[in-house]
Amino acid sequence: MEYQLKSISKASIPEALDKAELYRYINEPEEAESICRDILALDPEHQLALRLLGLAITDQFIGASSDRYPEALAIFQSLHDPYEQSYYTGLVFERRAKTQLLVGYDARALLPLIEEAMRCFAAAEKIRPPRNDDSILRWNRCVRLLQSRPDFHFENGPEALDAEDSSPSARRAGGTN
Repeated sequence: MEYQLKSISKASIPEALDKAELYRYINEPEEAESICRDILALDPEHQLALRLLGLAITDQFIGASSDRYPEALAIFQSLHDPYEQSYYTGLVFERRAKTQLLVGYDARALLPLIEEAMRCFAAAEKIRPPRNDDSILRWNRCVRLLQSRPDFHFENGPEALDAEDSSPSARRAGGTN
């Protein structure tokens, strides 16, 4: 017997999105991914379903070469909003670095991933919606990660990041954050 996928109704999309978020919260990203794919089968441009799909994929990162980094990046680059493109792309790089750290990769080799995440968060900060400091919160998490790990190596200290790569608020304060 051959099994085929069934379609959900367009009217059920809001409830399906709620379920996808719930499955992410209870650490069942494969279920969230499946629901998002059902929604995207009806509406391939559904922005919330795309965001949740990308996040569900990054939730499945284990620090292995089988992790679907390119797929997550492509999903986030397909978002219409430039802020979301930058912010979620930064999340891919940050989560990739953090999972690879957990499985024992050399921190020095992962520094470019953290720096790329920080570049994305800095770009997102410049165009963020009012009262949305998510990109700053992620930037700060990356800085704290770098500061907390003695095995990260900086050629010239954390200042090696160009001033343009630092948080705009840090540049105003005169630091590189």
